[in-house]
Amino acid sequence: MKLLLKGAKVIDYNKEFKGDIYIEDGKILDFGPDLNYDCEIINCNGLVVMPSFIDLHTHFRDPGFTYKEDLYTGSKAALKGGYTFVNLMANTNPICSSMEVVNYVLEKSKELDLIDIHQTVSITKDFDGKTLEHIDSLGKEVRFLSDDGKGVQESVVMYRALKKAKEKNLTIIAHEEDEGIVGVDSRLSENIMIFRDIELVRGTRAKLHLAHVSTKQAIEGIVKGKEEGLPITCEVTPHHISLYDNSYKVNPPIRKKEDVSALIEAIKAGYVDAIGTDHAPHSVEDKKNGACGISGLETAFSISYTTLVRGGHISLNKLSEIMSANPGEIADINKGRIEVGYDGDLVLLDLNKEVKINSKNFVSKGKNTPFNGEKYWGEIIATIKSGKVKYNGGIEVDYR
Repeated sequence: MKLLLKGAKVIDYNKEFKGDIYIEDGKILDFGPDLNYDCEIINCNGLVVMPSFIDLHTHFRDPGFTYKEDLYTGSKAALKGGYTFVNLMANTNPICSSMEVVNYVLEKSKELDLIDIHQTVSITKDFDGKTLEHIDSLGKEVRFLSDDGKGVQESVVMYRALKKAKEKNLTIIAHEEDEGIVGVDSRLSENIMIFRDIELVRGTRAKLHLAHVSTKQAIEGIVKGKEEGLPITCEVTPHHISLYDNSYKVNPPIRKKEDVSALIEAIKAGYVDAIGTDHAPHSVEDKKNGACGISGLETAFSISYTTLVRGGHISLNKLSEIMSANPGEIADINKGRIEVGYDGDLVLLDLNKEVKINSKNFVSKGKNTPFNGEKYWGEIIATIKSGKVKYNGGIEVDYR
């Protein structure tokens, strides 16, 4: 498979130029002005081409909750949103505490041949908050551990988990919530668990990724830990940087304007490593019954671009860094940059196109979003994986 993208405005984390990208056998082999190859061609005049996006925090609900989402619909939603790699959380049924579930997900996603998927394994077996022995038998396919949806309540358990993760070169993705305090003060619940786990990293030097950071105090603690050189990374969600004083039910909750400002300042200063969607599709009935979450893959770019870039806070290069390059580095995959030898995973964008969000048009089974009817900038025109157009929202390929 050979593909040449012509006449694009090409942007990644450290480059910006008008020119072309050539992909062969799934890899980027050349980029620059006025390339000439005898192959299929996409005319990208007027479009921006960036590395496709990488989501470190996604829920596809498969196995066990496929009425909410499955690997097919989730993968299609990812492609429509410009993503070619997602990291799935372990809160399936059965909970992903074994290689059996990991292998089911990986084999099924390989059959679908839509996007690349990593399946996270639970920190504690079946989310029991205590048992860690299953970690010892994990294969090399596993890179992340997380009890996302639940915080690890006992400090000694989290300490032992971090020690095991370090031994196996795994990264723990932490959902930071103190269940004893959350009903009284949700922000304090998040803050004290983040502070605790930063201290545990100081003692273990294990890799910790802090999920959906939402408070001013939490990001301040993370900044201090990063300045100290601790092996911690963090993500923020599109909804936590664009909404405030909003009652839409997510976990952690939408915070106050001062929290949003603190998160954006941390992004500008380079302390936030990634945008994680926390894509959490639910049925209408589940949402009515109080389920937390947003179906976020299909709206993440336009919300983040409008809020951060058109809002005057960061450059498009910086947005590519936190949506592609940094997540690719954290996941240790060959994606997220426009470099020779990297995967030919790209997204074509019309940044001058205004998008009105309508969840009825979501590919995801989950139509749950607080952004219905809102207008943002930046439309995904096409998503390319390994040199193949996997989502086509309106481009023509010249099949020579």
